[in-house]
Amino acid sequence: MIQSMTGYGKSVIQLPTKKISIEIKSLNSKNLDLNTRMPSMYREKELKIRKLIASKLVRGKIDFSLYMEVTGEETSTQINKTVVKQYMQQLKDVVDTGETTELLKMAIRLPDALTTERDEIDENEWNQIAKEIDNSLEKIQQYRLDEGESLEADFLTRAQNISGLLDDVIAMDPDRIDGVRERLTKGISDIKEKVDENRFEQELVYYIEKFDITEEKVRLTNHLDYFSKALKSNDSNGKKLGFISQEMGREINTIGSKSNHAPMQKLVVQMKDELEKIKEQLLNVL
Repeated sequence: MIQSMTGYGKSVIQLPTKKISIEIKSLNSKNLDLNTRMPSMYREKELKIRKLIASKLVRGKIDFSLYMEVTGEETSTQINKTVVKQYMQQLKDVVDTGETTELLKMAIRLPDALTTERDEIDENEWNQIAKEIDNSLEKIQQYRLDEGESLEADFLTRAQNISGLLDDVIAMDPDRIDGVRERLTKGISDIKEKVDENRFEQELVYYIEKFDITEEKVRLTNHLDYFSKALKSNDSNGKKLGFISQEMGREINTIGSKSNHAPMQKLVVQMKDELEKIKEQLLNVL
């Protein structure tokens, strides 16, 4: 079962004094490109979070965000009373006002008037947050699986289209070879030269062999079968599918270059179009 690299997962948890929102977004990328945003108090857990996300999502451009909204009376910011009093005393000497309220407003804006203590992480609280991170990862993995099902259906349809076009190529191949033989024979008769029939037949066979596409037809059929089996494998491997599609492209291109037959070249163009759409979508497969 293939997986898309596109996904989204979100979880929200209400703690006694704060609300925690967790969001994970994922887009396609050749490697793992992980960005994290979280309050400074949770930074000590960042490495553990990164390892967890890397093990679950493997690859993609991933944005992890943890937002905190204080909903209770808890606060880590305190007024530095001593400093504020000193500021107010100095302000009285330079400001012509007897209003204590005005002096306090000015003093509270000055440096070091407020102090912020670094909160220590409560392990019970963190355990609840960690569960929601796991929950978000499960959601984004399910999203990727759902997207993967849609991609798989599209891939199978296009692979079947290529296989059907290949059947048309195989069906018209005998007529194509007869046409090549006829053109060569007519070309010799037009120049009105006597030729050794045996030698001509040998040269004709050699020339026609250069246009033979039997090997390409067999290899392309095998690549299409392998591609379909790889789609059904337990592991999602977009790079492997990409390599198979490249091999399919080589065989299609060779058939086109050897065809020397306009109707067959039209079929080759259609096969290339289907394969190009497969390659575009494969960029988004894990």
